[in-house]
Amino acid sequence: MPRQPQPATRPARRRSYDQFCAGARALDAVGDRWTLLIVRELLAGPRRYTDLHADLPGVSTDVLASRLKDMEHGGLVTRRRLPPPAAATVYELTGRGHGLLPVLAALAEWGAPALAERRPTDAVRAHWFALPLLRALEGFGGVAGGVVDVHLDEGEFHVRTGTPVPGEPVYGDGPAARADARIALDAELCLALGRGELTFAEAVKGGRIEVSGEGALAVELRGA
Repeated sequence: MPRQPQPATRPARRRSYDQFCAGARALDAVGDRWTLLIVRELLAGPRRYTDLHADLPGVSTDVLASRLKDMEHGGLVTRRRLPPPAAATVYELTGRGHGLLPVLAALAEWGAPALAERRPTDAVRAHWFALPLLRALEGFGGVAGGVVDVHLDEGEFHVRTGTPVPGEPVYGDGPAARADARIALDAELCLALGRGELTFAEAVKGGRIEVSGEGALAVELRGA
């Protein structure tokens, strides 16, 4: 007996607030738990699935896969295969995904007062301090900016000052391949800078930030 054709499966309908409102539409795209934290990780550049899972403590593999699929569908993320010898698949933000940088920066500024005390259960990664530090480094290096390696007791990361370049990472995990300056400070000071409790110049003059390097950006930071 001939096999009957199977009905076409319909893609699952994503949840929506069904409100004709820009804020509601934005939350339709990024309001699910973990989505904005995935964006936070991808602002540091393309990442493999395993790297994302390692730097998002507490997310299940199923939830991470689901969120990435939704973000692809929503035009926030793309996948691509790196050429040999890497031969790995990475996820990276689209231009629309990169447009969430000021959203995350504003959320980080708003949430900074809640970081007065680190809980014993809190995970931490050094590059999570990049967003509050970027605020303190605004204006350094002019429009072109430069790359600053940042050393904390929790680890190292790097940030790019100046006007953000569309599609380019504004920070990254670990030291940069080539940095224009290097600074060393503690996480508490990094958060205080993000909260606006003092300026970068005040922290340098008070001996709480060590600046090294001989380039123009390092000289500017040292003389802030």
